[in-house]
Amino acid sequence: MTARNGLGRNFWLFVTGRFVSQFGWAVQNVAIPLYVLDRTHSGGMMSLFALAEMLPLALLPFAGVVSDRYNRKHMMVLFDVARGVILLMVIAFNFLAIDQLLIVTILLSFMGAFFGAATNALFPELVPEKELERANSVSATFNIVAMLVGPAMGGFLYGIGGIKLPVLINGLSFFGSGIFEILIHYEWKTRRISSVGEIAKDLKEGLQFLRKSRYLMVLIAFALSLNALGQPFGAILLPYAIREVLKLSSLQFGIVESAFMAGAILGNVIIALKMVKNPSRYIFHSLAINGITLLAFILLVSPLLNTGVVSGFIILSVISVVWGSANAFLNAPLNAKIQRGVPNELRGRVLSILVVMVNALTPLGIVLIGPLLDMYSAWLIALEMWLTMGLVVLYFWLRHRDELSSEAWRKGEEDFR
Repeated sequence: MTARNGLGRNFWLFVTGRFVSQFGWAVQNVAIPLYVLDRTHSGGMMSLFALAEMLPLALLPFAGVVSDRYNRKHMMVLFDVARGVILLMVIAFNFLAIDQLLIVTILLSFMGAFFGAATNALFPELVPEKELERANSVSATFNIVAMLVGPAMGGFLYGIGGIKLPVLINGLSFFGSGIFEILIHYEWKTRRISSVGEIAKDLKEGLQFLRKSRYLMVLIAFALSLNALGQPFGAILLPYAIREVLKLSSLQFGIVESAFMAGAILGNVIIALKMVKNPSRYIFHSLAINGITLLAFILLVSPLLNTGVVSGFIILSVISVVWGSANAFLNAPLNAKIQRGVPNELRGRVLSILVVMVNALTPLGIVLIGPLLDMYSAWLIALEMWLTMGLVVLYFWLRHRDELSSEAWRKGEEDFR
């Protein structure tokens, strides 16, 4: 199932298919918050849509068990095609009212939980173990290129054609992704679920595996703390500030999103070409850079710096490039180490349980931040988030910086084995 030399045909089919679907999703993902804001002008409604995308987290452990018991390739194709059919039906029957789109968002998110569990578990099987860092960086670069072009395209298409055009493109992209996934050569000896008791047993086995790794438990606490603040900022506060405070156009909104992806490409290219050794040791450097740029963003949207639309757009685009580059050095090496450490037969459930634990507080942050934006200035809320994030990073730097270094990764891998 893996290539002996290089990344192999299966890997390139996988990343190409993911590129197609990620592009379509990026087009729609920019258009939806613009549409919701234009129709409601409510941060609370944005929170509701963001929360709808988080609901499937409760299903992830079950989806992980299913991905360990059934053919992962077949799951990917099934849920890609199904999501494409749903979006084409949205266009055909004009299900574009806010409440209807909310229901569609929930349905797509539940399907995405099963698709994501299968995808995460399948990916490490497609490349040799020694190539995982490179494979993760290449895959991330493909995804980021899609996210670089997609948001600008989504903002442009929404500006000229409303919400229908982005939704249509996303629906067609799911079919395109399914075609590439069908061509992947993959064999899986299925162990179909025969009883509810087997599901509980598999979940218990995954939890026991996680508890045995002290490093993974530290990582979960670390990521949980960062996501509790970072996800609500990216999903709610940032789009709200761009549209309602800085008054950027839909095209400018998309370009700012693309600027973040451009920075992420730069960071991942540096990692993929091995321009730096042991990128894990730069985790806290990247967090420090994020903190500085977040402070610049707070100043930009505050009354202290009264910039025009054009100046605000340029400054925010530069900030986004720096954000993207720093995040690459946070995400890519961590993903590779986790993938290498989890056995294939446990990978679906373990990674799914880990995702649930890491995102446990994110829905709470999303629920809170929307109504707060309706009551307080965006810059004040961002400042409080910056201070809280600083305390979190300081704690982990004082208590666990050695465990998050490259040497600690090796100790973590011994625990995994």
